[in-house]
Amino acid sequence: MTTPRPVRKAVLPVAGLGTRFLPATKAVPKEMLTIVDKPVVQYAVEEAKEAGIEQFVFVTGRGKQVISDHFDHAYELESQLAAREKTDQLNSLLEMLPKTGSVGFVRQQNPLGLGHAVWCARHFIGNEPFAVLLPDDLMVGTPGSVAQMVEAYNRVGGGCIVAAENKTREETKRYGVVDPGAKNGNATEVKALVEKPDPDKAPSTLCIIGRYILQPEIFGILDSQERGAGNEIQLTDAMAKLIGKMPFHAVETHCERYDCGDKVGFLHANIAVGLKRPDIAPALRAILKQYSK
Repeated sequence: MTTPRPVRKAVLPVAGLGTRFLPATKAVPKEMLTIVDKPVVQYAVEEAKEAGIEQFVFVTGRGKQVISDHFDHAYELESQLAAREKTDQLNSLLEMLPKTGSVGFVRQQNPLGLGHAVWCARHFIGNEPFAVLLPDDLMVGTPGSVAQMVEAYNRVGGGCIVAAENKTREETKRYGVVDPGAKNGNATEVKALVEKPDPDKAPSTLCIIGRYILQPEIFGILDSQERGAGNEIQLTDAMAKLIGKMPFHAVETHCERYDCGDKVGFLHANIAVGLKRPDIAPALRAILKQYSK
């Protein structure tokens, strides 16, 4: 088995309008809403960095400038923190910054679906394998979801990897669903993919969630701009055309997933992450006890 090419780049689609969170997202991108004290998108970047990702491209839309500002120096703030000797806060700002020259931004001018968003990043990615992280899916665990996927990617000989988890049969209509083959540890061979099937026609309950490792051949397929479910350019449809041409596996990562694109999921994430924080967990737990009766 040849050693697969390393995964060094990541695409983060962040062009969505976040209408579920209006009016909060009228002026603030949904990706900048915080889980405790950190924007959702920062968790995704940190997860990718832990997995060895070195370069990031954000696929943005109108009104998303604050995301690029967040991943840049804030010299006035940094100088004030330094002058006030607030070292911990200053270090937390500096440590989260990607290296200079490692971040790019491209505009998705029309909201044509996830496949289209990934296609918009093709010139940044070039001819390399790459990861895709959907920030709405907050993955909490050690090692992180992408790191577990990279481990599986190296073990099975590269190709494409999708993160997946078992859902109820009724929920399959909301996801891309895997037709499963042989298992290799936490990796399941993907024989076919079906986007948002009727539950009674779903080939399994193993559903794709918002983490992917893909090969650059996906761009040649997305070039056709073929529409699928919802009249959008579906990434799942394009991935399905790579099955049989390269290794393709679904990986069930040992991470907790929170759907931060949903109001209840967002609140759940704040509570769950807060309870893992020693600095605030005791006070938060005491507050929650007031509502447990």
